[in-house]
Amino acid sequence: MNVVSYRPSPEELSYTFGGRQAVGTVKPGTILELYTEDCFGGLVRSVEDLPSQVCEFPYLNPVTGPFHVEGAQPGDTLALHFVSIEPARDWAVSATFPHFGALTGTHTTAMLTPPLDEVVWRYDIDVAAGVARYHARNSDFTVELPLDPMHGTVGVAPGASEARMTITPDAHGGNMDTPELRAGVTVYLGVNVEGGLFAVGDGHARQGHGEVCGTAVESAMNTVVAVELIKGVTTPWPRLEDDTSLMSTGSARPLEDAYRISQHDLVTWTSEITGLETLDAYQLVSQIGEAPVGNVCDSNYTMVAKLPKAYLGGRGGVYESAHERLRDLGRQYLAQR
Repeated sequence: MNVVSYRPSPEELSYTFGGRQAVGTVKPGTILELYTEDCFGGLVRSVEDLPSQVCEFPYLNPVTGPFHVEGAQPGDTLALHFVSIEPARDWAVSATFPHFGALTGTHTTAMLTPPLDEVVWRYDIDVAAGVARYHARNSDFTVELPLDPMHGTVGVAPGASEARMTITPDAHGGNMDTPELRAGVTVYLGVNVEGGLFAVGDGHARQGHGEVCGTAVESAMNTVVAVELIKGVTTPWPRLEDDTSLMSTGSARPLEDAYRISQHDLVTWTSEITGLETLDAYQLVSQIGEAPVGNVCDSNYTMVAKLPKAYLGGRGGVYESAHERLRDLGRQYLAQR
């Protein structure tokens, strides 16, 4: 088993997909042990640390990587299986910002109402107990929320020598902020440049669908990823798979276009998997599909279209069964820890 560990220094963190040299090269079949910083780069540590004062734009939402995958060429697909995602600290933070979030005026939704206050919440993270402890800022109310660690940001370099800020989700991945991207999930990303150049970051100890206020329970993470390459198979938008479901993503503005992209991809993918005619697949997805919301705050919004594999007539094997192989590899790794 080929295991590679990488913990970036602050200077090695990346803030774009594309436009950056790889921090390392890995072979398909490698297991990567990664440390990722939170979206504030670890600089917001208390409720007094306002992001506008301790962080510097555009150095927000750092990712660990990118990694060059041997043999990856445009037209291939990277499969990244998240073996484990565990908070790296016993605290995490969240915040509201002026002109950012789903329930406030923004630079693209101009309002005469006053902007929201910049406020920070600090959560206590108890990995052993499996909880994140919420504390209200203006009362003594507190409650324990179950941990559900995930990564808000994963992606590859875009094509045509383009560089995109990590906060922007699109066909290359990016800041999709879907709670579906938790341990046990395999993400499929279409390769646009030699090596793929994938990176991971923006860990959330948990997040509600939509990330309504603009931030989740932002946490540094210790994450283990198993890497595989599927040659000659294209992937138009990031796709996800777990043991029970297939998922397609779409990122755009307005939100209904993100919804359409994700549903279109799931319908056409279902047609390809099952051999159903397009309208037959459309009908099937319409009746059994789900539509979890990713984010409704970023420069693009993200929707997920989700379909239980149990209804595909035993034809749920995709990407040469990469999910099953990587899942088993991850289980072997965990058994040897």
